[in-house]
Amino acid sequence: MAQSAAAPPSRLLLMLEGRAIPELFGFAASLPTLTALAPRGEGQPVLVLPGLTTSDRSTVALRRFLRSKGFRAYGWELGLNFGPLPGIEDGLIARVEELHEKYEQKVSLVGWSLGGIYARQLAKMMPDHVRQVISMGSPFRGDPRATNAWRVYQMASGQSVDDGHKHMGGAIHLPPPVPTTAIYSKTDGICAWQNCIEAESEITENIEVKASHCGLGHHPAAVYAIADRLAQPEGKWTKFHRNGIRAAVYGKPTYAL
Repeated sequence: MAQSAAAPPSRLLLMLEGRAIPELFGFAASLPTLTALAPRGEGQPVLVLPGLTTSDRSTVALRRFLRSKGFRAYGWELGLNFGPLPGIEDGLIARVEELHEKYEQKVSLVGWSLGGIYARQLAKMMPDHVRQVISMGSPFRGDPRATNAWRVYQMASGQSVDDGHKHMGGAIHLPPPVPTTAIYSKTDGICAWQNCIEAESEITENIEVKASHCGLGHHPAAVYAIADRLAQPEGKWTKFHRNGIRAAVYGKPTYAL
């Protein structure tokens, strides 16, 4: 199914971003079930990138869970994410190279919002170092002003949202050459969900969850999907299965034109 051009999420959805706090409590309450059901990793290195104006503190819950399931999950260690400022690109490349060399394995990249855009661009620049990409609510296509955060981005970075094609690997709407999963929510109050999904191909997929934008990194359905994707053996990537109860939780995906 295709979708039409998108506008920024409504004021009502923006106000409902306060759900992120109860979603965090819901994550904590669901940990025993998540821990029992989510697939285990085998020591795969994972780099988790934060969203705009946030830091590694925002991804602590996700990284702790992934480590509890056998993944070697790391933060970006570059402070607050104020956009692609001088040194950020070099710092990200160095971080991927560091983990790749340390574990002698390709690195999976998980990025929240702007962090997901970084992840996709890094995979384009370093395909020999990256196993797969998972983005969460990342607006990598369509009108860059179809968000409720574009003014914040411009103030924080000192750059125009129209200059996204000039940074880190070229045009951001083009998919990476590695398996790529886009997690999105149709009730996202920050980014238009239509701009957060991939076009359909053999190595791209979209997974819908019912979450706020600010809660995607700790929403139980998103966290389970992330662990499921990361646990796949290298070179044997397959699309997310929606059999059984998963069909009720995740539903049928929408693809971009």
